[in-house]
Amino acid sequence: MVSLTDSAARKIQQTLSRRGRGVGIRIGVKTTGCSGLAYVLEYVDQVNADDQCIDCNDCKIFIDPKSCPYLQGMTIDYVRKGLNEGFEFQNPNERDRCGCGESFRV
Repeated sequence: MVSLTDSAARKIQQTLSRRGRGVGIRIGVKTTGCSGLAYVLEYVDQVNADDQCIDCNDCKIFIDPKSCPYLQGMTIDYVRKGLNEGFEFQNPNERDRCGCGESFRV
């Protein structure tokens, strides 16, 4: 369903190690922005009962059931571009992305 590149998995593992707690990451979508939906990424300290759990590259990814249809087939990467770095979402379900890059439409 959702996969991580090696770079994204390393970054997640490093951050969880530095935090000293956490079992993985939760990825979801929320309604916002110009195009309607935005990705939400947070570190998980406690698993929700209805979360779907995916093991990928020695990391656990948790997804709430409401977000699953929007994230099917997505790959999460961690990239550095010049002075900027961060997670990048490659989602085959996206039809359009707003000009500022903050939201998308499926």
